[in-house]
Amino acid sequence: MGDNSDTTTAPSPAKIAAQEDALLKQFFAEVSEVERDNEVNRILSCFKLNPFDYLNLSFNSSIDEVKRQYRKLSLLVHPDKCKHPQAKEAFGALAKAQQLLLDPQERDYILNQVNAAKEELRAKWKKQLKKDTASKLKSLVSEGKFDQEHEQSEEFQHKLKLKVKEILTDQEWRRRKMAMRISEEEGRLKKDEEETKELWKRKREHEEQWEGTREKRVSSWRDFMKGGKKVKKGEIRPPKLKTEDPNKSYVQRPVKRG
Repeated sequence: MGDNSDTTTAPSPAKIAAQEDALLKQFFAEVSEVERDNEVNRILSCFKLNPFDYLNLSFNSSIDEVKRQYRKLSLLVHPDKCKHPQAKEAFGALAKAQQLLLDPQERDYILNQVNAAKEELRAKWKKQLKKDTASKLKSLVSEGKFDQEHEQSEEFQHKLKLKVKEILTDQEWRRRKMAMRISEEEGRLKKDEEETKELWKRKREHEEQWEGTREKRVSSWRDFMKGGKKVKKGEIRPPKLKTEDPNKSYVQRPVKRG
């Protein structure tokens, strides 16, 4: 009896990647220069602090989606393929966006700001529900499905994007202010250090100068001890008192006796 079992095997990962490459090449062969230019302009108009915006991805995109989207867009605006004068700049922006989203620390930071934005929008949404009785009842009956539909709507996603932009901008401003203060403090400390060094330098030079004149000072002191204080040029010396006059060169005033 013949073997009727299915011998078909699943394609290997390498074969799948080759098929994807072929599809991409076919796609980009059909892309016009206008479409490439439009993509460059879109990338350059993105909010600089939001890497998801550069790659045109939603905030819940996976790592694999980030890699696939980067590959697709980078080929679209590659300077060798695109004639736009700023294609190189757009290509670099995509590379930086992918790098940020593949970095666990940077990705977590951005997603934390996204979650903060969602919480703020959810709080506003709940306040609106309290005012709208019909929407409130619908939310309670649907067991959360109504809220999920709201968050998936284009309106909510647009508000979320704007709120994330606001929060990221505020955080970046705080970061720059802190960096500026740190820089100013480092500058002050450096200045204090330089002034201290200059003070010690002058003190050391004074000590070396004082030590250099030590022999001269000792010699002057010895001369003084030997011959008394020397008269400086132009200085008037007081006359010495005479205790006796052997040559009788002066007339002694007579002394009256009682």
